[in-house]
Amino acid sequence: MAITFYDLCGRDERLRFSPYCWRVRMALAHKGLSFETVAWRFLEKDVLAFADYDKVPVLTDGDTVVTDSFEIMRYLDRTYPEAPVLGEGASFQRVLFFKLFVERSVTPALFRIVAMDLLNAIHPDDRAYFRETREARFGARLEEVHQPEQGCQQLKQALAPVRELLRESPYLDGEAPSGADYLLFGSLMWAYTVSLEALVETGDPVDVWFTRMLNVHDGIAGNAITVRDLY
Repeated sequence: MAITFYDLCGRDERLRFSPYCWRVRMALAHKGLSFETVAWRFLEKDVLAFADYDKVPVLTDGDTVVTDSFEIMRYLDRTYPEAPVLGEGASFQRVLFFKLFVERSVTPALFRIVAMDLLNAIHPDDRAYFRETREARFGARLEEVHQPEQGCQQLKQALAPVRELLRESPYLDGEAPSGADYLLFGSLMWAYTVSLEALVETGDPVDVWFTRMLNVHDGIAGNAITVRDLY
């Protein structure tokens, strides 16, 4: 049976922007696995009732249901061990640390840059829910959280070690992209998909790497619909 992947969509069903869904999409492409996607919106909780989960990504593989992007990546490595994404032992511990670094340091900076762009990219029926839940999380209105200049400075500082590593190798995981690359790329693709805001300076090693990532796996990310295509 085909792998089915429930993926967050925006105001246009073709606009897929979730950082966690992009992790999974890149991992599936990395392994050369065929999959079908189901577009999902924030308020469609009933659609995911079978998974006992209320957000995406959700992946089904035959009778197996897997939730949470990192757990899906682990499942793909266990079930389809060729071309591993996360590795094992010490290698896995390092990529787990990098996951936490991305989620705690990089993603918050990106949200400051694109908060209002993100709200605009979401389907109109979902905007009140998104505003309510995110403002409760941040303890402030989205208009106050949206500080692109501060966010860019925060992002620049957070990416300093990444920048230095990318001066030495084309990808975070060496000569070819793998788990660490997909974890960071997912978050940057999230912002790139919904906003025209420059995330890093042109020519920065992170910018060069991001462009390279857009083209891997037959351009699965580079060919994706973004807000640039919807104006």
